[in-house]
Amino acid sequence: MQKVKSYLIRLDNLALMTGVLIALQARVNGELSNQLGNTVQAAFISFSSGLAIILLIAIFNSSIKMGIRRLFQAFKERKLHWWEFFGGVLGGNLIAIQTFIIPKIGVAVFSVASIAGQTFTSLLVDKLGISGGDKRAITLKRTVAAIITVTAVIISVADRIQIQSVSLLIVALAVLAGSIIGFQRALNGKINTYSNQSFTTSLLNFITGTSILGIYLLARSILGIEELSPLHIKPWWMYTGGVIGVVYIAFAATVVQHLGVLTFTLYSVGGQLLGSVILDWLLPTNGIQITFYLITGIAMTYLGVIAGGVNNSLARRRLTHK
Repeated sequence: MQKVKSYLIRLDNLALMTGVLIALQARVNGELSNQLGNTVQAAFISFSSGLAIILLIAIFNSSIKMGIRRLFQAFKERKLHWWEFFGGVLGGNLIAIQTFIIPKIGVAVFSVASIAGQTFTSLLVDKLGISGGDKRAITLKRTVAAIITVTAVIISVADRIQIQSVSLLIVALAVLAGSIIGFQRALNGKINTYSNQSFTTSLLNFITGTSILGIYLLARSILGIEELSPLHIKPWWMYTGGVIGVVYIAFAATVVQHLGVLTFTLYSVGGQLLGSVILDWLLPTNGIQITFYLITGIAMTYLGVIAGGVNNSLARRRLTHK
């Protein structure tokens, strides 16, 4: 029993770490986007560099190849549907939606709306068992945890939200973007259940995600919407988004199937806010300050984690029976 408890604590820590990695990747990709002046191109570079890394690893890693064979076998046995292989396409579409929305409503409003969609979608995918783990009912306790988490995010950016006329359709698209994240995590968890190899899941994500972003980038260039920008050498770290993505997706795919999408989301949002504070302290960007609102939001996020049940009894029962 002690080993099971220790394992669950490690999963919680990994979920928290994925949130920190999300914040770090956003900072890295944001810098690349600012340097290039082309968000889709920056996202494509991030995805394609991650794909190159995971392909290099796959050449020398027999476990990844074995994971691919397991996925093909699961597909032949109809345990997996064809559409469940396209979690990376959801990631690519998320980037495309971000590109369209953020200039219109700003990062703060987008963050609140997308995390709302992400959190409540997590309740749905857990109930349906899409992630490949146990189905989890939409209980009062889990709903309250979701509400607390969304409230925490609203408070954390309250000082940066300007009261203005914002199209409800645009806000709805931001909520949709968050919902995409929830479904992507669930699909990755399902894939990881059958591949039994997190880097195989990462490889699949980067193949499909890079493909869809490549299509978008080509279409925007042909239609004259945006021209490709020349690459810059400095700062070198703005090209590390792909590496961070490989690790993040591998962590997320492993953890989601055990903790469930909602619990994972609660921890990762907390890690994301905490990581943002650390990055704003170490690598500050113009106009961004560590405020009382942000600190309060982080504290409330962990209250949401506690309300959601950090012990995760469903995961414990399943692991105990293994």
